[in-house]
Amino acid sequence: MPHDRMTVLTAMMDQGVIPVFFHPDAEVCIQVIQACSNAGAKCIEFTNRSDFASHTFLEVARHFAKADPSVIMGVGSIVDAPTAGIYIANGAKFIVGPVLNADVAKVCNRRMIPYSPGCGSASEISQAQELGCEIVKLFPGESVGGPAFVKNVLGPMPWTRLMPTGGVEPEEASLREWFGAGIVACGMGSKLITNPQVAAGDWRGIEDRVRATVETIRRLRAA
Repeated sequence: MPHDRMTVLTAMMDQGVIPVFFHPDAEVCIQVIQACSNAGAKCIEFTNRSDFASHTFLEVARHFAKADPSVIMGVGSIVDAPTAGIYIANGAKFIVGPVLNADVAKVCNRRMIPYSPGCGSASEISQAQELGCEIVKLFPGESVGGPAFVKNVLGPMPWTRLMPTGGVEPEEASLREWFGAGIVACGMGSKLITNPQVAAGDWRGIEDRVRATVETIRRLRAA
């Protein structure tokens, strides 16, 4: 199944929530990601957060290329171009970072890979757009001003597509406030895929929680 730039961007916006997850054990990652996929969240952000994380990612990406090609594996916590290149070579279909880095944008654009850099001001968002970023990560979402910040940016820059990470809860009230402000998607880590669930191997519980979040977003958009 081809996952070109436009397909990936559309999938990210369609599912509305991007599960953010990392575990050093590839088998745990496979179970969690499959649960997310089953729940309707096919785009997963694997975070580059430890030594040898790229090796774990490669193993997981190879698994899904065969077992469930509908899964779209992306990578987060990318702050430099060499690391982005490693993950793209290992199968990453989108790149996310906590900061804006022009060299990462160039690497991603050269390979037609979506890049969502972390931005916290209108100027940074504008710079990201100048570098070809269609969906800009708002980070840390709550700290930079939350839903009010989103509304204030979209006023003079209505073409902007924002994806906050940090401060978005899987509960309906939080999702209503953020999506009501105008975001196109959000990233969610341990509030969506809880540490106790992972520790207990509660893959069905993770699937149910992710499905409920995806369905809540769909319902809020249709209202």
